[in-house]
Amino acid sequence: MGPLVPEIITDELNLIVALLVGVAFGFILEQAGFSSSRKLTGLFYGIDFTVLRVFFTAGVTAMIGIVLLNGLGLLDTSVIYINPMFVTSALLGGAIMGLGFVLGGYCPGTSFCGAAVGRIDAMLFVLGGLVGAFAFGEAFPSLQAIYTARGLGDLTLPGVFGVSPGVVAVAITIVAIGAFVATGRIERRVNPDGPVSRFPVSRHRMAAVALVVVSVLVARLDRPEARLLATATDRAYAQAHPVRMVTADEVAFRILDDDPRLQVIDTRDAAAFTAFGLPRAINIPARDLFGKTWRDILGRERDLKVFVADDEGEAVTAARLATLLGYENVAALQGGLGGFRSEILGVTAHASVAAPNAETLDFRRAAAPKLTALIAARGAAKPVVRTAKKVAGGCGV
Repeated sequence: MGPLVPEIITDELNLIVALLVGVAFGFILEQAGFSSSRKLTGLFYGIDFTVLRVFFTAGVTAMIGIVLLNGLGLLDTSVIYINPMFVTSALLGGAIMGLGFVLGGYCPGTSFCGAAVGRIDAMLFVLGGLVGAFAFGEAFPSLQAIYTARGLGDLTLPGVFGVSPGVVAVAITIVAIGAFVATGRIERRVNPDGPVSRFPVSRHRMAAVALVVVSVLVARLDRPEARLLATATDRAYAQAHPVRMVTADEVAFRILDDDPRLQVIDTRDAAAFTAFGLPRAINIPARDLFGKTWRDILGRERDLKVFVADDEGEAVTAARLATLLGYENVAALQGGLGGFRSEILGVTAHASVAAPNAETLDFRRAAAPKLTALIAARGAAKPVVRTAKKVAGGCGV
């Protein structure tokens, strides 16, 4: 439910949708024969690889779907929760679950599927799983050191190998097809009358080719972040879509007037923001404009959101990017923070400073000490660090 919660589906409705999806998923598992322990253990004896084919197909489908939705800008993958990787517990847990799978003929998800259709062995398996989960919870304080040993954080294959998710999707698709071919040959030798004997070979070959083509096409999609950044910095687009510019005088006046509709967005890095920043400014680097982390502030349509940076061009690019992301009432500080310092903060009563008129010069001379005091009172303000709320989920099958 990652791309839908909470904008379209509320947290409460999400539980109902999850229940309905779970029922549908269980129905599909039962139709695939996963309520039978014989069907499941056939994998380990080489006589029936339906389990491998179904789960590999589900994984590849979900993977390509995620890459496609992310490429189209419909899914924010940063909010998808990834279970932290703990090497020791993963190896031990995998060994225990694998042994239980072989002995009991079920994994946790398929055992509930079997129990739902009245299989006694599945019911006993579920009962044993619940007892085991309770025992693990009671013993967790003693096992915590083992459980959290060798933690690697939110590990992903694109992060490990330094490649795009699309490349990983193509690679795993090819691995899946290779696994289908290899297990099909094994199954034909061990169990000539098994399910694979009834497969239309020519259609499966065409489907495999089509799957590889689809995965390659999806992988070639540029990530929406890259496309939007390229558009925001494109000279022709910039000329056709000029950004609203706000003068240093207007920003200074609004700050001193304590205008509740002014929001200064500082796009510099955290160190620069801590060293110097305008009063009431918040630090949102351009890379953090993507996603939902700052949507509550950037989405205020009535607020004037003025983007600032040391260089006017950087502020303009960030403001144009915000506009491309759908935010309204966006502007950039004319002359950048350097211009603000020289035009406003650098003015003294005896300095000869170029100004549009005498009233503007008088305003700057009156505003300079007040703004300097506000900036001094601000001190070394630390930027507010926000992290995207992860949408947890998953399957224990």
